[in-house]
Amino acid sequence: MKIRGFKLEKVKKLSKYRDLILIVLDCFCIVFAYYLGTALLTDSILSFSEYYSSRLMTSIICYTIIYEIIFHITKRHKNIIRYEEGRDYIFYIVICLLTAGVIAIIKGIFHINVATIRMNILAGLIISVMMVAYRIVMRYILINDIVNRGIITKSSENKKRLLLIGAGDAAHEMIKTINTNFKEDYEIIGIIDDNLKRLNFTVSGVRIIGNRNDILRVCKENKVDLIFFSIARIDNKNKKQILNICQQTQAKVRVLPGIREIIKNKDIFSSLRDVQIEDILGRELVKLDNSNIASLIKGHTILVTGGGGSIGSELCRQIMGYHPEKLVILDIYENNLYDIEMELKANYPEGKVEAVIASVRDEKRLEEVFAKYEPYLVFHAAAHKHVPLMENSPIEAIKNNVFGTYHVIEVCDKFKVKKCILISTDKAVNPTNIMGATKRMCEMMVQAKNKVSQTEYAAVRFGNVLGSNGSVVPLFKKQIEKGGPLTVTHKEITRFFMTISEAVALVLQAMTYAKGGEIFVLDMGEPVKIYDLAESLIKLAGLVPNKDIKIEITGLRPGEKLYEEILMNEEGLEKTSHDKIHVAEPMNVTMKDIENKLAKLMQLLEKEEVDLTETKNTMKEIVPTFCEPEMVNQKKEG
Repeated sequence: MKIRGFKLEKVKKLSKYRDLILIVLDCFCIVFAYYLGTALLTDSILSFSEYYSSRLMTSIICYTIIYEIIFHITKRHKNIIRYEEGRDYIFYIVICLLTAGVIAIIKGIFHINVATIRMNILAGLIISVMMVAYRIVMRYILINDIVNRGIITKSSENKKRLLLIGAGDAAHEMIKTINTNFKEDYEIIGIIDDNLKRLNFTVSGVRIIGNRNDILRVCKENKVDLIFFSIARIDNKNKKQILNICQQTQAKVRVLPGIREIIKNKDIFSSLRDVQIEDILGRELVKLDNSNIASLIKGHTILVTGGGGSIGSELCRQIMGYHPEKLVILDIYENNLYDIEMELKANYPEGKVEAVIASVRDEKRLEEVFAKYEPYLVFHAAAHKHVPLMENSPIEAIKNNVFGTYHVIEVCDKFKVKKCILISTDKAVNPTNIMGATKRMCEMMVQAKNKVSQTEYAAVRFGNVLGSNGSVVPLFKKQIEKGGPLTVTHKEITRFFMTISEAVALVLQAMTYAKGGEIFVLDMGEPVKIYDLAESLIKLAGLVPNKDIKIEITGLRPGEKLYEEILMNEEGLEKTSHDKIHVAEPMNVTMKDIENKLAKLMQLLEKEEVDLTETKNTMKEIVPTFCEPEMVNQKKEG
């Protein structure tokens, strides 16, 4: 194997004498710099007398020794040349100028004049330029010649053909990392950038070959294996559009996350991750008034029911970021509770986190907990949420959702909690199932209790959250891992989606607006077809829908709608100061009405055998908007 006429074995032998070679090169730079400096200052090399030349050379030898001593002290020769960058070169320049200053001071002890200072400063500048120049040349040879021509054993045919999206700083860093460490693995085809003025310009030697409209053509013509989305600062709408184009190629797509994650990981290349479903939904980042949220949380005891669940645990994470005096996490399921407790204690070692095993069904136990911790704010996230399961076990939904919520709001009133926020769902709007009907009744209870209590009660209603327990996305991912099929209940079924972190952030923001009795409605954006979602997840896995993995239509489940609504027909909608949070018009319901409804439900609970029809009919009496799913679905299809 040869590198421009040299055998690789000879290069390895030369590397043994690396330090000696660098010292020789340094000495040459120093001698030449003083010779050139003298020539420039005297305007003529030929004017030197023989006596003066020998005297000059004696001085230059002394200067060289001083330079090498300082280089040795600063360990300049210990840098690995192929990894050097701008700051290393600046360091070399500073060292050379400082050394020139040291020589001038030493010389000045014996004899000083302006000519001596000028000579040493000029020589120091020339030395620094020459040293940086030869090291840059050596670095270029090592990276481009050795890597490309001999040391790398992998042929270009075995390299993955890579296309970069974005011609900014991140692309520059990525190209540098690939050329330095991964040249044997990747062949960079080019860069895609939407700035037409940059077309045919280069970034670190890689040409910009088109904009987003050229992605499909470039990938096809160059048989691109990988696409690295290297734009850290981009709005979600444009990110979604570009990623959707990338999905139409046969290439595997990896994306750069947000700036915070890059800063955390420091290394841009290792920050790359697979495309996630959140990337292609195109939702904008939530802007919060953090000062208002902090003013209600900081220094206070906050309690979260259902704190081990997907929504509850994210509530706990975000609450801890506002430095509460104490966070009390209440849950009946010990495994999830333990996990979030350990996570928060690890991430917030100075914070106070208390994990409490308790059920919202047990009012006496709740009173013990509230008496001990005296919470200032309560977030009620504990609930049974799985629609088909609750259709089969309606009494459990009533016990946990309705009576559990009743116990929580009663205990909040008794212990004078400042605010109690109920986590509701879009399934509470015109409910077609037991779960939705129970959550609708919870909203009714919150508004009724607010009229007779000093505690401020409010509910926050939103749709499906990506990745939550029972969400369709984790189910699809598991089905993909098993090789399919993905099961969709109906080809036209749609749902609203937002990320867990976005939903919880808006819950905290809505909490600051709550004066009591509101049902806050979160803007869920555009509805998403579940079938399209399934196709996207298959493509994200690098597979072809209905070829590599099938999508099966299984039929609507009991109580399932084709689509979800956010507002009831009879409700108005008012804006808040946050563009993603609205307020529904309050219901005209009293605690006396609620207590009468609860009495009817209690009669069901006391029966030895559960009659599903009777349970559903009773819930329809209590929640007038509760209807059969066929009515809503037929209306939608019609």
